[in-house]
Amino acid sequence: MSGSRLQSFLSSNLTVKQFKEIHAQVLINCLNQLEPLLIHRILLFTHNFSRCIAQYVKQILNNLQKQDAFPWGCTIRFLSQHGRFKEAFSLYVQMRKLGLCPSTHAISSTLKGCAKIEDKVGGISIHAQVYRYGFCGCVYVQTALIDLYSKVGDMKMAQKVFDDIIQKNIVSWNSILFGHLKSGNLVEAHKVFDEIPEKDVISWNSILSGYARVGKMDLACSFFHRMPERNLVSWNAIISGFVDRGNIEVARTFFDTMPKRNNVSWITMISGYSKDGDVKSARELFDRIYEKDQFSYNAMIACYSQNSQPKEALKVFSQMMQTNAEIQPDEITFASVISACSQFGDMRFGMWIESCAKKLGIKTDDHMATALIDLYMKCGNINRAYELFHSLRKKDLVAYSTMILGFGINGRADDAINLFKAMIDAKICPNLATFTGLLTACSHAGFVEEGYRCFNSMMDNGLVPSVDHYGIMVDMLGRAGRLEEAYELIKSMPMQPHAGVWGALLLACKVHNNLEFGEIAAQHCFELEPDTIEYWTLLSNIYSSFGKWDDVMKLRMVMEEKKLSRMPGCSWVESI
Repeated sequence: MSGSRLQSFLSSNLTVKQFKEIHAQVLINCLNQLEPLLIHRILLFTHNFSRCIAQYVKQILNNLQKQDAFPWGCTIRFLSQHGRFKEAFSLYVQMRKLGLCPSTHAISSTLKGCAKIEDKVGGISIHAQVYRYGFCGCVYVQTALIDLYSKVGDMKMAQKVFDDIIQKNIVSWNSILFGHLKSGNLVEAHKVFDEIPEKDVISWNSILSGYARVGKMDLACSFFHRMPERNLVSWNAIISGFVDRGNIEVARTFFDTMPKRNNVSWITMISGYSKDGDVKSARELFDRIYEKDQFSYNAMIACYSQNSQPKEALKVFSQMMQTNAEIQPDEITFASVISACSQFGDMRFGMWIESCAKKLGIKTDDHMATALIDLYMKCGNINRAYELFHSLRKKDLVAYSTMILGFGINGRADDAINLFKAMIDAKICPNLATFTGLLTACSHAGFVEEGYRCFNSMMDNGLVPSVDHYGIMVDMLGRAGRLEEAYELIKSMPMQPHAGVWGALLLACKVHNNLEFGEIAAQHCFELEPDTIEYWTLLSNIYSSFGKWDDVMKLRMVMEEKKLSRMPGCSWVESI
């Protein structure tokens, strides 16, 4: 078959199989000079990334009889466009080792990859080659350099590259604008925005999003209303800004006004309602989504899980699994499902989830492993939780805090304290959740003095104890029988104690048969939560232990008048 005929075939929109058949003819007829064109056409007609195609193209590249920079540049650009940034950089390095001179497309695509993965060293090495090959006058390369330095936080260098551009285009302006916004310099960003000669919708969206992210919603709205044209990004940015500020009502007003919505719009509102605890409104929006995707399912599962409705979370997960093969759960899905399962306290869920993830080929990442640690700790399987903790690639604040709390609720105070010390040695600053776990450990083990030390050290770490931390301290002192000390601690609280704090003291009074503080604690509990029967029952039991039967009868009469009765026991697990 002649070369001209094969070349005409390559101009058509072909399948991968057809391209391979043409490649066979190229090799049979010794027309290897057509291989660069073949690579270009294959990549041009491949709209979605395919590992097989990428490997096939690389194989052709490595076996080219006469190496040519053009197909290498096409492949680097393809990998970068499809998010394979490390592969793109690796291929660029390989091309340079062959002594090939890169094109501006190859350099700008590789710089884009370095920017995305924030590889400053790799980017600087390519910047040096920009000077070497004389590409300093190419606006596309210079814009890619601005993007790189902006993303790695070197705004001084980004500004220098920008200032050196003789003919700036809108992409250059938007890149430097984005850089100042990313670095948090809103004053400079606003100045750049005002200087842009012809702003496009990306310019407007960038400045709008910048102000929305820092909560300056008045200015964000001002830009929104001044926009000559708006797109979905504009609407989603303003909605997200109000959601982040907790102003869900205004966010909903903008949402209802949108001329067109995408799944980001729906998910932003669902997440907002989730944070607000309005699960009903979140579900109403979820049911209205015409084409649900992985992200919308993840948002709804997380909503139920975060709002203590684990059974509903698992129902949505089951619905997701039954839809179609295109919507598959990912690590984020499983993290929310695990969180829901941990609320049941049944270890069988952990084993089921691990098995299910394995079947779907989902690797346990650190986020998912931390959720499993929480589940196994709540189920009392400390050994499995410890195995997962040690398997983490990066032990962060959440992982340490989860493990410390797990040790605490399982009575392993020494382990919790030792892990806390290891966390401090690893230069990880504790947060309020960390101290919740540490104080819980001291309380369960009766380590009163250690508990005091931990409580007092919160201030040293720049933390102010919350009402719940005071509650744990009261519980700890109550367990140790130091009831007067617990009462004095409550009186010294800088905030109003809730029923849980007084309830901890009341329970301790029941255990240690203390009528004086028991009556005081019970009175506060009745005022704060008059319909919680447990408080009435505890005081009744204290009266019984002292033989105060008249007071017992009075309490029972009040309970009957209020129609208070205990909830019957039930199993969440068996009802699923």
